Amino acid sequence: MAVSPNILVIDDDESIRDSCQQTLSRDGCLVETAGEGKEGLRRIKEESFDVIILDLKMPGLSGVEVLERIKENNPETIVIIITGYPSVESAVQTMKMGAYDYLSKPFTPDELRIVMRRALEKKSLAFENIYLKREHEEELEKDLIGQSGNMRKVVQLAKKVGPTDSTVLVSGESGTGKELIAKVIRNYSNRRDKPFITVDCGSLVESLFESELFGHVKGSFTGATATKHGRFELANGGTIFFDEIGNISTNIQAKLLRAIQEGEICKVGSSQVIRVDVRIIAATNQDPVKLVEEGHFREDLFYRLSVVPIHLPPLRERPEDIPILAGHFLKTYSQKRKKNVRDISGEAMKALVKYSWPGNVRELENAIERAVVLTERDIIQPVDLLYYGLAATKESSARMEQPKRLEEMEKEHILWTLELNHGHRSKSARSLGIDRKTLWMKMKKYGIE
Repeated sequence: MAVSPNILVIDDDESIRDSCQQTLSRDGCLVETAGEGKEGLRRIKEESFDVIILDLKMPGLSGVEVLERIKENNPETIVIIITGYPSVESAVQTMKMGAYDYLSKPFTPDELRIVMRRALEKKSLAFENIYLKREHEEELEKDLIGQSGNMRKVVQLAKKVGPTDSTVLVSGESGTGKELIAKVIRNYSNRRDKPFITVDCGSLVESLFESELFGHVKGSFTGATATKHGRFELANGGTIFFDEIGNISTNIQAKLLRAIQEGEICKVGSSQVIRVDVRIIAATNQDPVKLVEEGHFREDLFYRLSVVPIHLPPLRERPEDIPILAGHFLKTYSQKRKKNVRDISGEAMKALVKYSWPGNVRELENAIERAVVLTERDIIQPVDLLYYGLAATKESSARMEQPKRLEEMEKEHILWTLELNHGHRSKSARSLGIDRKTLWMKMKKYGIE
């Protein structure tokens, strides 16, 4: 928050503009004025304002229209509405549209000061929350990603590509942290304070996918009882993260390609073109090149998405990160579960490092959470670790000395997870860090009923 808040007053009444400017300038604010809506919008485009005071009724663009434009392009800006007494109901309606508060004419300098003070306190709090959030995200990034050489290279690339607005395709096994890398990219971009919308391509129903992405108008299909905004509109100005993009159909791929290339979408059931400005980050746990070669993914969309490809190595290829990650999860879940579990024993850590972690970081997180929940000690021991490959039994050591093939381990891990979730496939898929379709394919592959 600046020492001198930057205020814009938009009102066609010169006496109100002058009065607001004089009152707020005495209080240390930098105040600019505009006599009508178009001029105000031009000022907003050229300069950033902490608070905007906006008259509801003006010739040309109305206050409602100006408010819509402000909230569309600068949703974080605080707007105070000025209204005549008969229009208080309209002012309340504008608050539902995103205005912070309103002043009824005529208002006194003290009334203006009170409303402005509250608005600036809100702005200051929002700024502080953003700062704390960024601080938390940076700490989370440091803890979750690890310090191995190959992961440091991944993070360096993510930070480098962040400010460029280029599309990024993140590949890697389930549970390696693809969404976290997407958020690192977003956090180092100019869109970091704008929406970050995730599209889970494995969970959306095919028949509704287009509606979810682009929205629909009322009556466009059975069940469309109201007009709906799609993910592109919701993410306008920000970032869309397509998780497991390899699961979308070629029909949707064609429409997605057009949206990315043209920056335009049409709601289902409408021919009206809507301009959108979004940054695309996509992720897949499959080999994207193989998907293209097999005809499951459009080559032109692949090249459009993979301007910057980033591959995340599995946890088994960076065992030096396991102690860092395990320590972070121990601290997190000890606090969350309100348990005094302060460390992991040397033997338990040795077991964690030896295990191959087919579920990657997500599986390790689940294992540490279970250990924290189940242990009655303040230091986690091998007997507290309950995950496939190191069950809390006397056979643990023998099992680790006689490693199984990766496919056998994966099959048994899926069976164990299904049993843990009483056969519930959606819950099991979430626990495994994969989508339901991928789980079904693996169950079919291994003959699991």
